Amino acid sequence: MKTVKDYIRTIPDFPHEGIMFRDVTTLFSDPRGFRIAIDQLLHPYAGQPIDKVVGLEARGFILGGAIAHQLSLGFVPIRKKGKLPGKTIEQDYVLEYGTATMEVHDDALQPGEKVLIVDDLLATGGTAEAGIKLVERMGAEVIGCAFVIDLPDLGGRAKLEGLGMNVHVLCDFEGD
Repeated sequence: MKTVKDYIRTIPDFPHEGIMFRDVTTLFSDPRGFRIAIDQLLHPYAGQPIDKVVGLEARGFILGGAIAHQLSLGFVPIRKKGKLPGKTIEQDYVLEYGTATMEVHDDALQPGEKVLIVDDLLATGGTAEAGIKLVERMGAEVIGCAFVIDLPDLGGRAKLEGLGMNVHVLCDFEGD
């Protein structure tokens, strides 16, 4: 029986030489693989009190939308700066090559709401940390962070767990 990891393609030297890019589009395009991933991502949270699923740009939208649908919940996108049309709040975060900014509509979450954050990949944890900070600034509570892939050598999981987050991943790739 295939695992989620079996559906993920590795593309060497993308986007830069020496990078082993983990491509989840092959997982998404396979109906069985996609179903397995969604089921396994939401499984630990089924039956828990969750009000919204938050997806981090961009592949987190695909996963988060499917999970929200399966759990009959609303979906909230956290996007790169300048992509949302309404009034937003923003959070800067550090990338390998500089800084970037994520934002969310200022009325997307209400104080006290319980939120699951979803994305495809956990590397350094910078994007997820920015998402967590945005959710918490709105007065909502992050009950967990779910990812398809963890790159443990980059320390993102340890960073999020250090923030008190419950982190759920489906597979990891060492040495990335």
